[in-house]
Amino acid sequence: MALIPAVLFGLLTFWLHRRIVRATALARPWSIVADGALVVLWALAVVGFESGRSLDPSWARPIGTIGLIWLATFFYLFLGLTIIGLLSFGARVIRWARRRLAGAPDTPQSAARRLRRMRIATAAVVAAAVGVTGYGVVEAFRPQVIDVDATLANLPARFDGLRVAVVADLHVGPARDADFTRGVVDQVNAQNPDLVVLVGDLTDGTIPHVRDTLEPIAGLRAQLGVYGVSGNHEYYSDDGGRWLDVWEELGVRTLRNARVPLTVDGQTIQLAGVHDATAPEPYEPDLPAALAGSSPDDFVLLLAHQPNQAVEASGLGVDLQFSGHTHGGQLWPVRYLVPAQQPTVTGLDTVGETVIYTTQGAGAWGSPVRVLAPPEITVLTLRTKS
Repeated sequence: MALIPAVLFGLLTFWLHRRIVRATALARPWSIVADGALVVLWALAVVGFESGRSLDPSWARPIGTIGLIWLATFFYLFLGLTIIGLLSFGARVIRWARRRLAGAPDTPQSAARRLRRMRIATAAVVAAAVGVTGYGVVEAFRPQVIDVDATLANLPARFDGLRVAVVADLHVGPARDADFTRGVVDQVNAQNPDLVVLVGDLTDGTIPHVRDTLEPIAGLRAQLGVYGVSGNHEYYSDDGGRWLDVWEELGVRTLRNARVPLTVDGQTIQLAGVHDATAPEPYEPDLPAALAGSSPDDFVLLLAHQPNQAVEASGLGVDLQFSGHTHGGQLWPVRYLVPAQQPTVTGLDTVGETVIYTTQGAGAWGSPVRVLAPPEITVLTLRTKS
């Protein structure tokens, strides 16, 4: 399994060698230092990617985290160096056209100036990429609790003021350990919510390797209970159904294409949950099955990992949906690409007749880095529309 990321990261590393070392004609010994650093970072990235999957995070996490952070740095290096490459290509075409028109040959002095500009631009991109990644590490370090009010037309009066803690996308295992999960649990419990919902992607890795990083969720407390649905990452490295069994062992009631009535002072709403939109057999999402037996007049609150599941939910009378998955883009400017796949990126929105709240998530996938997409734990207060 490690062969694929090793080859992929190796190709990316070779590209960086060509672009940073060769294209700038970096002299020795600095070229040797740069190439050595690239090779070490390549190895750390492979360790980080396999941590929690084929490698035990108990030893792989400390060094693998550096490799995962490096992948975010590479992302910004790629953006910056690509922009420089396009500008350089455009300038080269213009120079060629001018030389053809003027009949003037290129000179060594002109080539030296171009090399100097390339070195300065490359150094600026490297510094910017490292700086932005450093900022992103700090931003991703601790999720913040945000309070949101949602006014809903069909909400029964007894549920007015109900406070729901929405947690998603912890992605613990490769770079985040049990202490991170415990910190999230403590933040949630400090809000004293009436209901806690977990909307998927809690772990990255296999049960034997990363179960311990999730165990603190057993400490979650809420009067109406703690409920959860799977995300896409529950199925990537292990069997998603087995992961949901682990959640159950930790006190989370999982909704596997199912619903449960929640009653407050004699009034009831239906809390439904479905598997992730991309879940494989035999875990495909089945919203009609989840809603079976409910009344069309019931207020339905749906847990579904991906916002695009609200399209079907709207057609089946779901009033409110909680989702995650998008991370708010996680690394700017990725958020501007999310709408190509999802109907909403973050926060309160509507899809058809369904109100949806999409959390940016409390953790981070892959690189423990977030840029202009801070991690969050949402406490959403439901309000009855008067």
